[in-house]
Amino acid sequence: MDDVDRKILAELQQDGRLTVTELAERVRLSVSPCHRRLRALEHSGAIASYRAHLDAQALGFGFEALVFATMRDADRNTVDAFENAVAAIPHVVQAQRLFGDPDYLLRVVTRDLHAFQQLYDDRLATLPGVQRLSSTLVMKSVVDNRPLPL
Repeated sequence: MDDVDRKILAELQQDGRLTVTELAERVRLSVSPCHRRLRALEHSGAIASYRAHLDAQALGFGFEALVFATMRDADRNTVDAFENAVAAIPHVVQAQRLFGDPDYLLRVVTRDLHAFQQLYDDRLATLPGVQRLSSTLVMKSVVDNRPLPL
């Protein structure tokens, strides 16, 4: 990956809807070489996907919580069951396995506190292998969806 590839990636992080022609102009390449580089970046996995960044608040998901999960056991079956169950909950918009305690961090969005409480009681508290859950409410996002520093 060279400086031109990094410029392509930086431009796409800012606006994923750029046409190849617009992208080529911004990185000062002709269209064909820009298109070839773009396809190579996609095939290499550097560009994982394209999607729209939605505003959760504008769509009625104004409540966000961070939920920390500590596991009872860390064997492969327990971890797999937990991770599969978490992946099946649409309101969990991010889940990360951590080193140390706690074992997992879940970012959860819902419409309001009542919806979170219901999700917590019905789904999160029943996740397989969990010893303890603790949560904290997000007051505001200071940095969110920042582009990678290329």
